[in-house]
Amino acid sequence: MTKKFVVLLFLLLCASSMLCAQTPAGTAPAAADWAVPVSAGFAMAIASGLCGLAQAKAIAACAEGMARNPGSADNIKFALLLGLILIESLALYTLVIIILKVK
Repeated sequence: MTKKFVVLLFLLLCASSMLCAQTPAGTAPAAADWAVPVSAGFAMAIASGLCGLAQAKAIAACAEGMARNPGSADNIKFALLLGLILIESLALYTLVIIILKVK
């Protein structure tokens, strides 16, 4: 299993230089015009889905923490809000990059 994996990794690394080669200057790749909006849609879907999962886990942990220790509810709420802001920024950064790239 490991030997097959190493051979596959080696072949992938050898092929990556040919797969990722740049086109000559002045020629625009016509076949890749559809790839940017499609990949942008997938990127936004993945980012939004992962943000939703992370926010659900953060809220569940916050509720559990406040149930176990009601005296520190204010500190937990502040940490929750800060965490939710940082989690949501992932989706917003992805959206900004998509807006800049897809024209």
